[in-house]
Amino acid sequence: MNAPTASGLTALPGLARATAALEPPFAVVDLAAFRANADALTRRALGKPVRVASKSLRCAGLLNEAGRQPGFRGVLAYTLAEALWLAEKDEAGGGDIVVAYPTADRSALRRLADEEHLARRVTLMVDSEEHLEFLRSAAAPVPERPLRLCLELDVSLRLFGGRVHIGARRSPVRGPADALALARAVAGRPGFRLVGMMAYESQIAGIGDAPPGAPLRGLAVRAMQRGSAAELAGRRAAAVAAVRSVADLEFVNGGGTGSVERTAAEPAVTEIAAGSGLYGPVLFDAYRGFRPRPAAYFVLPVVRRPGRAVATVLGGGWVASGVPGWDRLPRPAFPAGLSYRRLEGAGEVQTPLTGRAADGLGIGDRVWFRHAKAGELAEHVNVFHLVAGDRLVGEMPTYRGEGFAFL
Repeated sequence: MNAPTASGLTALPGLARATAALEPPFAVVDLAAFRANADALTRRALGKPVRVASKSLRCAGLLNEAGRQPGFRGVLAYTLAEALWLAEKDEAGGGDIVVAYPTADRSALRRLADEEHLARRVTLMVDSEEHLEFLRSAAAPVPERPLRLCLELDVSLRLFGGRVHIGARRSPVRGPADALALARAVAGRPGFRLVGMMAYESQIAGIGDAPPGAPLRGLAVRAMQRGSAAELAGRRAAAVAAVRSVADLEFVNGGGTGSVERTAAEPAVTEIAAGSGLYGPVLFDAYRGFRPRPAAYFVLPVVRRPGRAVATVLGGGWVASGVPGWDRLPRPAFPAGLSYRRLEGAGEVQTPLTGRAADGLGIGDRVWFRHAKAGELAEHVNVFHLVAGDRLVGEMPTYRGEGFAFL
């Protein structure tokens, strides 16, 4: 694997000084970078509010911090149990909470239907009449306290009559007719109220258009994204108009960190989803149009020197989800010039690192890493240590640190 560069990591000396008394392993959030990234996201959103994706933070305190930033409003949660917990803690910046994925959690659904303050604040995702029947059976909603629903539109790119599919396989609702039929199905069932629509274009928001060392692939990705965006804008607008003919929508959510300005430019979209851009993980180094500042790191100690130009750190196998590959591994960020051994990669309990920089490391020295994705880092630590400049200013528990593993 090629050695990473240290570009964009100028804050690391200050972070290292601030955390010198901490015992690794530990994780750090650079508050200045976090807030700068929040400001960049809102500028890119062209005046439309940003709904923060909780799966990309997995820290209630930092969700609240994001919610306090100008231009942010509401949370996009990933499970209903998580949404109810956030609502009870009031850690959603005072906004509403939309559950971005359908739920089959019967006990959480019963609680949602029974408690009016939760039913007013939490919105469920649906994409089929089967979902409606499941919700009716599990929650028994009543007209006096209806469940808030959001309809998800599938916005993946399909070519050659559907034989080629690019993007996430999410909703079966593809076009205006599908969306209108489901909206009418919601309207015809007492106890439900359709308040929103969501459409996540993963093939645009989640694929870097400038993959390192692969210029031809970058050209192909950019061409695909241009074509997909053009097709999607018309289809999404038509679907939203169809649904608005039968439902008074409060919001139409779209996009992600990688497509903020492109999605915000669509008149049919009223708000943007984003979260990963607050931490600035490694996968977002592969975008041309923007570059978030790295704000989240983890630190591991050197515990072995098995040979020349090799230093072994404790742990390290904090691998990101997605298609397995080298791009899913954490990236050694500091000192610069470290890389993995191809036959070992990032290990469960130890990770040998090679390169000239390894010869300068001794037992007890530290290596700083960036996670490939964003919120998954929080599943490995109990707290994020917060740094402002070169000062350690506090800590915030992750979901794990508060005793929760929602997925």
